[in-house]
Amino acid sequence: MMFVLGVVAFAVCIGISIALHECGHMWVAKATGMKVRRYYIGFGPKIFSWRRGETEYGLKAIPAGGFCDIAGMTAVDELAPDEVDRAMYKQKTWKRLAVMFGGIAMNFVLGFALLYTLALGWGLPNRDTELVNSSTVGGTQCVAPQDADGVLAPCEGPGPAGAAGVRTGDVITAVNGVPTSTFAEVVMAVQDARGSVELTVQRDGGSVDLTVPVQETSRLFPAPTPEDDNATELRTTGAIGVARTSGTIQYDALSAVPGAISFAGYTGVETVKAIADLPQKVGALWTSITGGERSADTPISVVGASVIGGQAAERGLWELFVGLLATLNFFLGVFNLLPLLPLDGGHIAVTIYEGIRNRIRALRGLGRGDPVNYLKLMPLTYVVIAIGGAFMLLTLTADIVNPIDLFGN
Repeated sequence: MMFVLGVVAFAVCIGISIALHECGHMWVAKATGMKVRRYYIGFGPKIFSWRRGETEYGLKAIPAGGFCDIAGMTAVDELAPDEVDRAMYKQKTWKRLAVMFGGIAMNFVLGFALLYTLALGWGLPNRDTELVNSSTVGGTQCVAPQDADGVLAPCEGPGPAGAAGVRTGDVITAVNGVPTSTFAEVVMAVQDARGSVELTVQRDGGSVDLTVPVQETSRLFPAPTPEDDNATELRTTGAIGVARTSGTIQYDALSAVPGAISFAGYTGVETVKAIADLPQKVGALWTSITGGERSADTPISVVGASVIGGQAAERGLWELFVGLLATLNFFLGVFNLLPLLPLDGGHIAVTIYEGIRNRIRALRGLGRGDPVNYLKLMPLTYVVIAIGGAFMLLTLTADIVNPIDLFGN
């Protein structure tokens, strides 16, 4: 039940993101004196609508986007008598650019707000993967036994490692003389040890040897049962009470602001790289449809994203739910910057071209040039729509036939 609710909740959140994107266009257009005829979420048959002022608002049957109909967005639009002077294509360049960037900015603002929420509620991923995967001690703790459900019993004290002098930030370079470079190697060396272990740690540029008692405890391990890959069993193992460097960084309300800004910049850069790699992913998508494995880094459709959102909700992984939604908003913002019609970036490119051309004409003592003829750009626009539609169909098919499995179901 929670899975279904999670899927629906994520789909609704995507709808809200799209609605706010169109709101960004509409609010700026109204603020700069343009006429917004219609504001709709979805496409296809109309479900319902209402009018407020000069704008008609409504919902359509196919939840695959939305649109904001601004009078005179291009020179080929038919205009009513009261729309002639307010036509968008007749407005100053900065006003037209502000309208087009309004929707994109809304996605970035929403993405940042979600990252800020993530930073406050769960922390942001630690991007220093080398440190996270190293044998650096993230902290010391008491050793608590684990039950069959994976629950740790209460315990107190610094634990064996803390009592022996191990400090946060120490790099464990060897256990009983055997070199270790990752935290997993440290854990494996300690699990089979009894009595005590000799740790060699790097600290403040020097090397320190420490004798640490090994405490026997119970931990869950994968059970070798071919019938169930996820089966586990309790085993007695050795532990010394050291924790790896956290994969997340915690923030308070103040520090979360620069933290979210920094991570937003990182997300934006990674989104640009992902979009640049989209053409190379076509082959991987086709392979996944025709029987091959589905890689976790292949593109997903709205359906695929909603399913992952539902799986995250089912497992209580709301940080994944929020993070995925934030990433989606950054993707929508960056993708719409592409200078291709019918995307916002295509209209931005046309507006910039007209602005530069008119500025040059003004320096030459000439009047404004004619607006760009969008009819001549339609063949290229149709090509973009066809390619985009085919790619969306490909990702949707892959999500249905061979969905991404993040949880080993």
